Amino acid sequence: MKIVVLDGHAANPGDIGWEGFERLGELRVFPRIPGNEKGAIIEAIGDAEIVLTNKTLLTADVLAACPGIKYIGVLATGYNVVDLGAARERGIPVTNIPAYSTDAVAQFVFALLLEICHRAGHHDRIVKGGAWTNSIDFCFWDSPQIELSGKTMGVVGFGRIGQKTARIAKAFGMNVIVNTSHPDDPGKDPAEYVSLDELYARANVISLHCPLTDATKGMIDKDAIAKMKEGVIIINASRGPLVAEQDLADALDSGKVYAAGVDVVSAEPIAADNPLLTAKNCVITPHIAWASIESRRRLMGIAAENIAAFLAGAPVNVVNGRN
Repeated sequence: MKIVVLDGHAANPGDIGWEGFERLGELRVFPRIPGNEKGAIIEAIGDAEIVLTNKTLLTADVLAACPGIKYIGVLATGYNVVDLGAARERGIPVTNIPAYSTDAVAQFVFALLLEICHRAGHHDRIVKGGAWTNSIDFCFWDSPQIELSGKTMGVVGFGRIGQKTARIAKAFGMNVIVNTSHPDDPGKDPAEYVSLDELYARANVISLHCPLTDATKGMIDKDAIAKMKEGVIIINASRGPLVAEQDLADALDSGKVYAAGVDVVSAEPIAADNPLLTAKNCVITPHIAWASIESRRRLMGIAAENIAAFLAGAPVNVVNGRN
């Protein structure tokens, strides 16, 4: 089998081997397809039978131009980069990588939150710039220092990452309230399930962990923010389009929202005119919550296992089965 990886750099910039895939077939790895240009994608696929993609688009036109494709593996949990219907019509199973980054993303939620609470990076920079050396006191701070214990964390969406985030919040001594469409699912942490409006009204910190759907797109808008506490903190390490970015920027600048920490934005890489870039008290990271080396090793291992299962005639993690 000929295997092609269309954009391998994000998942594996060179610190993990490809041996697990090389054992399964003849492997070609492209670091990226510049511009996601259709002709370049088709040329890169060539006569490959197994195609792996992360963010490179596999549209119906691309699939039609590459009739040799027998299997598509998405090197991520989200799979909106593939035209699932077109793949199904051609009998091509599409698989994803579920649950590989749960621990990494939940940990990163608190990296963002603790940076907001303490501005450790900022204080490190000003100490090295001489501010502490020149201080007349044994200590100083130039941003509020915020304690999490006793505050309320509102978790929107309660899948694996939401649950892990809730457990970490509890370890910090926070009260946790949750809004989810499945409040009675077995195996989930005991939590207080509330309506979305109640969560907005009560939470000191809101962390988003829901999928992007027509119903959730732009859910954090000016109307939602108006229902929130004064000085709320909003964390988004889920999907950028959950947030109406101009509305959030306005709320940050007015002080209604004290701070935001976002690892994802509506268009990535972030546009130069994204309003969050100039908003007050907004910590922005470049979609790295998932990217610990441990997480990426799990991703690579599961991706290879998915291919092996397909080759054995029993594909797993298929996302485009029968309607």
